[in-house]
Amino acid sequence: MTPGLRTEARPAVATTIAERLLRHTAQALSQGAGAGPDPVQPRIEWAGPVATDLPDERAVQAACGLMHVHGRATGGPSPLAVDYASVVTGVLAALGATALRVGRARGLDLCEVRTSVAQGALLAVGQYLAAATAGGSGGPAEPGRPPASATQTGGGLATLVTSDDVRVEVETLDPDAWREFWARLGVPPPVAGRGWLPFQQRFATAVCPLPDPLRQAARRHTLPHLRAAADHSGVSLLVVRSDPAPAVRLEPWELAPWPQPDPAPGRGPQADSAVGAPSSPRPARDAALPLTGIRVVESTRRVQGPLAGHILRMLGADVVRIEPPGGDPMRWLPPLAGECSARFLALNAGKPVIEADLTTAEGRGTVRALAAEADVFLHNWAPGKASRLGLAASDLMPGSPAPVYAWASGFGDAFGDRPPVGTDYLAQVHSGLAAAVRPADEPPAPSLMTLTDVLGGLVCAQGVLTALAVRETAHRGSQVHSCLLSAGALVPRPAHRVRWTPLDRPLRTADGHLYLGPRARRHPEAVRRLLDGSDTTSARDVAARFARRTTEEWRVRLAEAGLTATSVLTDLSDLPHDAAFRKAVAPPGPADGFARPYTPWEFA
Repeated sequence: MTPGLRTEARPAVATTIAERLLRHTAQALSQGAGAGPDPVQPRIEWAGPVATDLPDERAVQAACGLMHVHGRATGGPSPLAVDYASVVTGVLAALGATALRVGRARGLDLCEVRTSVAQGALLAVGQYLAAATAGGSGGPAEPGRPPASATQTGGGLATLVTSDDVRVEVETLDPDAWREFWARLGVPPPVAGRGWLPFQQRFATAVCPLPDPLRQAARRHTLPHLRAAADHSGVSLLVVRSDPAPAVRLEPWELAPWPQPDPAPGRGPQADSAVGAPSSPRPARDAALPLTGIRVVESTRRVQGPLAGHILRMLGADVVRIEPPGGDPMRWLPPLAGECSARFLALNAGKPVIEADLTTAEGRGTVRALAAEADVFLHNWAPGKASRLGLAASDLMPGSPAPVYAWASGFGDAFGDRPPVGTDYLAQVHSGLAAAVRPADEPPAPSLMTLTDVLGGLVCAQGVLTALAVRETAHRGSQVHSCLLSAGALVPRPAHRVRWTPLDRPLRTADGHLYLGPRARRHPEAVRRLLDGSDTTSARDVAARFARRTTEEWRVRLAEAGLTATSVLTDLSDLPHDAAFRKAVAPPGPADGFARPYTPWEFA
């Protein structure tokens, strides 16, 4: 254990993840020949500012909306079968501790950082919360549920099944490639076209009700036939692994410090130590946030890259976005908050924008000029794009004194020079996470909640902070690379898929859903006695009897028996109005028009 790492009620998984990342940061600092101030140890809690009892991972998932978003595609709230909120929180804890280390090296008087698993969960559902509470126009805030017939067969998911019973996930961001793929499977273009919108919107809605003819077409063909159709059309296709173990073992991020520059002629040893020192202004001594005065330039899209910039901004950095002429197309994804997408604003509000056409010499010149004045340049372009544009690290960094160049990718070098499209769901499939998030009685399929995108953005930000710590202590810039696979590999998972009883799932009550606490799940006989005094009632019959009373009635009865239970949130728009979340969720305001989680750290 990292000395001094403290928790209350000890969220063990979050603690372990934080310790691992902080060890990785310490290793990078030692390799960069820097030490700096003593490390700051984070404090991790379960509920933090959320004023309700949240005794474990599942209670957090229930109360904060993870069960709701993950379960949308299958018709009702469902737990993630991994400790996802705890992993997110472990990365947040490491981020806060490393940011404070950077701030202290820059002269700030900061000594403690605190976060909680509930805050990690709320950050993870931030985009969905923004959409659910958006006050503007442009489409429904919450997606409609897929038809009951679809959810019974997993039809709210995008996973396809071949005629030889192989489960596959396909991905493309190109509507022409989508139509060509289905045409090769015998689907008329108008029918394929009806599937394009739900397929693309699944990143935002967490549901994918594809037209039945598409699923039927896939069912008529073998895996080799689907692979050939994908190859010819430019669609990425991966087989859904049934093994939950990580497919690859990766470090969370890779960091390579730039070589020390040669000293200028005539400079003595003492002067040499300052060569390459950072040029960013020192923050005021009473600055509240550790990255105050740091300038970040990002050229990113979708979730992973913008979230990394969002995290750095919440830690005090000034973040400037580079967008194509006319703006990022994601700005108009409904629902709107005012004149901009609520989901887009959830990750990009407060970032000034400079438009540049990267296909032109003028646009690339704009990027070079911005990067030369920045402390950090961050992008999540497709592999090879930076070199083709002449905007790789070796092109941008020589003119800067101690720069950080960060690239967030999908798969790193796991697929060589021809990787599939680097998106969340394919990363879940290849990493084994798609099998781990569902119990053994459900077919493996990725969660349509963007799990690795969120983790990938957080891990990228932690890599950047580590590079900034190296810069502050060793006066050297660095190149940082992280990927969705490396982020997904952080999630602990069992050797075999877990098996659940009916009491491991949300229980339907007369007015909602209830999730039993850890003691009640471990001792179902205590729940049976509460219901009818019998130890012989089956778990399925026990679950059915909960529909006879309201959620609150059951919570009171369980509490009287010494058992805890958590009400399952099934409407994210309720969060800003829940008194328990008053200090954790900011309500919609006149300026932004949507609810958002507050910054997930408290600094001393």
